[in-house]
Amino acid sequence: MRVITDWHLHSRFSRACSKDLTLENNALWCAKKGVDVLGTADFTHPKWFAEIKDKLVEDQPGLYRMKGYHKSTPSVLRYSVASERQANSPLERGRGTTEDVRFMMTTEVAQIYRKDDRCRRIHNIIFAPSIEAVEKINKWLSGEGFNLKSDGRPILGIDSEELYKNLKDIDDRIIIIPAHAWTPWFSVFGSKSGFDTLEQCFGEMTKYIYAVETGLSSDPLMNRSLSMLDDVMLISNSDAHSPRNFGREANVFELEEKDLSYDTFIDILKNKDISRFKYTIEFYPEEGKYHADGCSNCGFWCLPEQTKKLGGKCKICKKPMTIGVLARVSELSDRLIKSMPKNQVPFKSIVPLQEIIAESFGVKSTSSKKVQAMYEKMIVKLGSEFDILLDVSIDAIKYASDEVIAEGISRMRTGNIHIRPGYDGIFGEVKIFTNKASVPKAKQDRLI
Repeated sequence: MRVITDWHLHSRFSRACSKDLTLENNALWCAKKGVDVLGTADFTHPKWFAEIKDKLVEDQPGLYRMKGYHKSTPSVLRYSVASERQANSPLERGRGTTEDVRFMMTTEVAQIYRKDDRCRRIHNIIFAPSIEAVEKINKWLSGEGFNLKSDGRPILGIDSEELYKNLKDIDDRIIIIPAHAWTPWFSVFGSKSGFDTLEQCFGEMTKYIYAVETGLSSDPLMNRSLSMLDDVMLISNSDAHSPRNFGREANVFELEEKDLSYDTFIDILKNKDISRFKYTIEFYPEEGKYHADGCSNCGFWCLPEQTKKLGGKCKICKKPMTIGVLARVSELSDRLIKSMPKNQVPFKSIVPLQEIIAESFGVKSTSSKKVQAMYEKMIVKLGSEFDILLDVSIDAIKYASDEVIAEGISRMRTGNIHIRPGYDGIFGEVKIFTNKASVPKAKQDRLI
């Protein structure tokens, strides 16, 4: 069966995150999105961890379910268009409901420390095999004097290699994965404070780095231009600050229900098992807010070639630009890759369903009542968001929504879209219908 995971997100106890991030809401939105295994996030925060212990119960080894959820629980996903039912459909199998969502113990930590005479700002994701292991991690961090109460993503003044060694002493099954590896300000390869190799960051613990998170502003193809990453897997997660963004990037596995466990996922990453790790789901990297180089104050962006001509300075204010992911990948890459190697996990790029609906209606906000009403209608009629974006026929989508939305999804699947790249903290702008001539007549009528 298809199993979709999203391991990196945040709780309402992290700065600038939605108050809607509760375990109950997270389970509900996973059902809508089609996410089967979600990271708990922020397990170092005392209040959030208290909720985790109170509301979750272990269902399969290292995977937890909400207490009190039974098969009789009403679901937002009880039926689909009859013509779209398939033997391998999550809905047909009785999956895709809130009681089917599992949680795995994960959290992101921010580290600020000096190494090799430079200040390093690194974000790492910690995977833990159980609530008991998390309790030991939190006890150790508190004993070291780190403040775990101020933010769901705590700031730790500790070297990444040292952190990993201590975590392995606590429980050998704990792993670390570098978060959004290319983000300029806080990542292992970031242009502002990162390193040029994994070994420079993790030292002798590099052998336990089984995977790297690509982040929203890069995709696996970009990362595969670095031969030094040949021996690690590439994973993708949403880094969501609200439930609506779950699954904007995710990982897709093919597993038997009986094999679902924390150890299974770690084994797949450790052994680079591409027979079970089928593909990742990606943002178009241009949409990420650090893809290109630029200056947000001046609204100016450019690609690496022009950055070189400008001496790295903004064309308008003449101040140094934030050098984005595309340039940093180019700086460290040692080969040109035009397609994914056959021995690596492939990927599929998507535009989130709510963004497609919003553009089809000609509105800027995905949270508008009109967009949300159509989104909920499509989920009820067709299945989860991933079912709609990846699997459901265009005819069925047209039947359940309208011609314009169906055309938008069709164009997304073929990559027939246009994006103004993101830069210096500003998300890229996706355009599916770029001018009136390219717009289906149904939408032209809306615009009149």
